[in-house]
Amino acid sequence: MTLKFSRRAMVAAAAALSFASPVFAGGHQVVDSIHFLIPGGAGGGWDGTARGTGEALTNAGLVGSASFENMSGGGGGKAIGYLIENAESNHGTLMVNSTPIVIRSLTGVFPHNFRDLTLVAGTIGDYAALVVGKDSPLNSMEDLMGAYRADPSGTAIGGGSVPGGMDHLVAAMVMQAAGEDPTAVKYIPYDAGGDAMAALLSGEINALSTGFSEAVALAQAGEVKILGVTSEARVPAYDGAPTMKEQGIDTSFVNWRGFFAAPDLPSATLAAYQDALTKMYETPEWEAVRSRNGWVNIHNNGDDFRVFLENQEKVIGDLMRQLGFL
Repeated sequence: MTLKFSRRAMVAAAAALSFASPVFAGGHQVVDSIHFLIPGGAGGGWDGTARGTGEALTNAGLVGSASFENMSGGGGGKAIGYLIENAESNHGTLMVNSTPIVIRSLTGVFPHNFRDLTLVAGTIGDYAALVVGKDSPLNSMEDLMGAYRADPSGTAIGGGSVPGGMDHLVAAMVMQAAGEDPTAVKYIPYDAGGDAMAALLSGEINALSTGFSEAVALAQAGEVKILGVTSEARVPAYDGAPTMKEQGIDTSFVNWRGFFAAPDLPSATLAAYQDALTKMYETPEWEAVRSRNGWVNIHNNGDDFRVFLENQEKVIGDLMRQLGFL
């Protein structure tokens, strides 16, 4: 899966001004206000992304004010349905989402997919990683693959998602790229990433498929070793973690997060949203939020976002069919 990084300038001043408040002295305000719709509960990844983005936009003066609404239900489907069914009254709303909008649409958890919404921008990402405990004899992906080939049923890889969920798919994707049968992976699911990490540290599993940012703090503390990360190049936040590709495993993956709007959003409103998000990356306010959360900047605007999502849908869909989940 190849990531497409884009920082294309949004030259839509006249359109944006028709939607935004007048620029105030000494500032760069682009949008008067944004209401962030969050498809899950407080404290999760979606919640943190929406609130962090709103914090950066308002503190930088790009947006006058931000409000937030958590709407859990249906694996994110309740919020998507609400946005679609109440499109005209939600033109001031941005909904955060991530890779599960692709996975759950493919599996039919909800009837809609990203094409039913206005694509605003992908904004951040968290790469995946395979990690082992600090005392594990495994020190590289070559070591892990050697152990797996010697004893497939005795080499368990855990994750904080259900079978067919993201952590499982990442493990299968890595095994497939390494030349192994992705359906043969012994995957042990846990209720959450924290439970899965505890299982790794206690020795219940041999390796863990998890988010890179979740593993970094523990790796820095010497509690785990990151065998491989699914980025195209080493991530500056922890450049001691080698990529899968540099170890001969030709795969990359990112759990992106980004923003969607109601269908038929006026073009001037869309341009203003994209302009604000594009300018956000250049502000110290955003850098403070990004570094605090360990996020990776991945900016895909409009059409670039659509191409990225279509590519991810194909890669994930093909793999899920191979694994028997579709």
